[in-house]
Amino acid sequence: MTNDEAPAGTLDGRVALVAGATRGAGRAIAVELARAGAFVYATGRSSRTAGRSEINRPETIEETGDLIVAAGGSGTALRVDHLDSDQVGDLVRRIDRDHGRLDLLVNDIFGGDRYAQFGTTLWEHDLAGGLRILRMGIDTHAITSHHALPLLIRRPGGLVVEMTDGTAEYNAAYRHHEGFYYDLVKAAVQRMTLAQSHELAPHRAFAVAVTPGWLRSEHMLEAFGVTEDNWRDATADVPHFCISESPVYVARAVTALAADPDVARWSGKVVSSGRLAPLYGFTDTDGTQPDCWRYLDEVQSRGLPADDTGYR
Repeated sequence: MTNDEAPAGTLDGRVALVAGATRGAGRAIAVELARAGAFVYATGRSSRTAGRSEINRPETIEETGDLIVAAGGSGTALRVDHLDSDQVGDLVRRIDRDHGRLDLLVNDIFGGDRYAQFGTTLWEHDLAGGLRILRMGIDTHAITSHHALPLLIRRPGGLVVEMTDGTAEYNAAYRHHEGFYYDLVKAAVQRMTLAQSHELAPHRAFAVAVTPGWLRSEHMLEAFGVTEDNWRDATADVPHFCISESPVYVARAVTALAADPDVARWSGKVVSSGRLAPLYGFTDTDGTQPDCWRYLDEVQSRGLPADDTGYR
């Protein structure tokens, strides 16, 4: 699959909600789902009319809507705060009114890492910031699923994708540099996925957690002083960045799952873009299939020199 290729038409007639689609993986997922034929509701807080969210970045949800149209897709971009139950309830009622169905929910809301004090203990970490991390990474997902799942289970085959950071194996170990609050969010998302998979099963609906690898988000590229076109320049200072991936890669993973008639095999599990790529046959925008989490285990964690040979 090349940079411009997508499984056009594979999701025709489907309706998707991508919560947290202002930037990064969420934005790419919204665009790729629309490119594949789904009607996508893309939501976020940063808006051209209402200003920036507390994340304080320039990307807006309206830009995501523009990218959906540019990709030849259909959808609508809406400003929604997923910590506000009333706003989320109104959103789901609008989806029901407009389409009478919801086939895919992608919970990609977070942004709490801006409050993370990495490398601190629970008692050293700012308490207000830590609790805000939990609100943004856990409460948002619970509120959104609470309102959206009754519509999603109306038809069999519905899918919830919980976006997370790290595979179950990687997250089984506690990493002090991430800290109590960030670790707790990752564990909670994994458990939310498992719980939803069980509760959705009688309705023939499914829940899967998906993690990208080292994501070249807008923030990450800016932090390293590179763009998507010259991102490898950053490996001069951060050699293991060689295994990084674009947001499109995990977006193609989510699109492949949404189009898979046998997606039930993944329900309750955590899967990565790198694991799914060879199984579904998609690639990153450069035509490679980076497997970040295998690389972290077999190369970086063992102190070996950075070399992505055999991992892309």
